[in-house]
Amino acid sequence: MNITFNDLRDIKHKLPTGSVSRIAKTLNISEQTVRNYFGATKFDQGETIGVHIEPGPGGGVVHLDDTRILEAAKQIIAEQQ
Repeated sequence: MNITFNDLRDIKHKLPTGSVSRIAKTLNISEQTVRNYFGATKFDQGETIGVHIEPGPGGGVVHLDDTRILEAAKQIIAEQQ
């Protein structure tokens, strides 16, 4: 799946407080891995999960090999509406 970096960050910013922890617990991954998925770069404390960023408009194009974190984030946002 492809998404712009700006759109990915917009989704991250729409998440309510505690969502990173909730996603991490649900998927049994570290909180830093979730943060790295949304653009953080502390790879010494967390992993990357199939995220590839290419320069371009909208902050660049992000190719997501694994969309589980994105799907969990969208679910949390939908619950808030």
